[in-house]
Amino acid sequence: MRKIFVSALPWLLAAACVGVSNRKTLSPGEWRGVLTRADGVSVPFNFEVGDTLGKKGVWIENGAGRMRMDSLRYSGDTVFMYMPFFNGHFTALPQRDGSLEGLYTRSGPDSSRSMKFRAYPGVSYRMAAHPAPALKNVSGRWAVQFTGATGEPGPRAVGEFHQSGNQVGGTFLTQSGDYRYLEGVMTADTLLLSGFDGSHIFLFRAVAASDTTLTGGEFYWGFDGRSTWQAHRDTAASLPDAFSLTTFNPREDKLDFRFPDIHGNPVSIRDSRFRGKVVIVQIMGSWCPNCMDETAYLSPWYNRNKSRDVAVIGLCYELPKDFNRAVENVLTFKKHFDITYPLLITGVQPGDPNLLKKTLPQLDHFVGFPTTIFVNKKGDIARVHAGFSGPGTGEHYQAFIRDFNHLVDSLVAE
Repeated sequence: MRKIFVSALPWLLAAACVGVSNRKTLSPGEWRGVLTRADGVSVPFNFEVGDTLGKKGVWIENGAGRMRMDSLRYSGDTVFMYMPFFNGHFTALPQRDGSLEGLYTRSGPDSSRSMKFRAYPGVSYRMAAHPAPALKNVSGRWAVQFTGATGEPGPRAVGEFHQSGNQVGGTFLTQSGDYRYLEGVMTADTLLLSGFDGSHIFLFRAVAASDTTLTGGEFYWGFDGRSTWQAHRDTAASLPDAFSLTTFNPREDKLDFRFPDIHGNPVSIRDSRFRGKVVIVQIMGSWCPNCMDETAYLSPWYNRNKSRDVAVIGLCYELPKDFNRAVENVLTFKKHFDITYPLLITGVQPGDPNLLKKTLPQLDHFVGFPTTIFVNKKGDIARVHAGFSGPGTGEHYQAFIRDFNHLVDSLVAE
């Protein structure tokens, strides 16, 4: 399914033969990176090079969101920077002007894809050094309609933006989760937003035709995805209740699953260690950015609350079919988030149309990852929450935390 962008590889190898400065370390401070897709669309992002305990590190920046790269190493003139998730990495060569030039590669179960990458030190802006004065202000809530590449209606979403002068931040919320932190500018009447976290490679563009309408929207995602969108300002814009999307058969309201953990040991929700406890079942994958946001909340929450007769089980739907490769990805995820609850390998890939039938037949209408199942002390399914609104969604994230704790408190008190 994924093919490597082979035309870029000879270019990178040839670059290794030209005379470049032999830099062994990256310049500290702010950098502006640019990813260029095969269709010529460029997606800008920012990162910072700094030191922690005398060891140089790289942090990807998106608005208030920061993600540290897993490792940074050098081989001769070549710089390698590895993302903590999504099997993504940068391979680049320092240029005479101090910039980096190379590739960003993301590996899948069977193949890899790459796109050109360039980065410039000492540059803190993202979209434009001197954007034209903003003619509109897009702060607020917007009802958004996406349209597929062939014109078919796409998902409805809610846009949440905040603007100060030219600078704009925000995100889009959908039924399965949010697009995480986006950052950009309003230059004259044109809105530009981008985001990069190793999995999400996003560029949004639209024209503010009026104070209440965004038209001509274009959304570029990943290595070659493209769709269109439009929006109108709507303070009441909302999505369906996340607790109403995925349902369960009330006559089969007890989960019954058994999957191997990361050590190969079978674990069932009916095991004695889960009896009499409120069990939170996290349907997730190490490849999923919204699962990452949920885990960043759920892992420390569990460590604070595990003495309250609560338990958490993570059901991992991984891209690799091979068990050992799936475990390798999950172990990286586990280590990064200091997960102490069991993570089980379902052996079913996330794109399998029979995912629920094969693993959780008690559920209906699976929306996407993550999905969270709340099981009461009797072992009955109490509620099912589809999707996750992460910290980039502001008040929606805070509302999730309130609802989550209220629900767990009520189940513990039963």
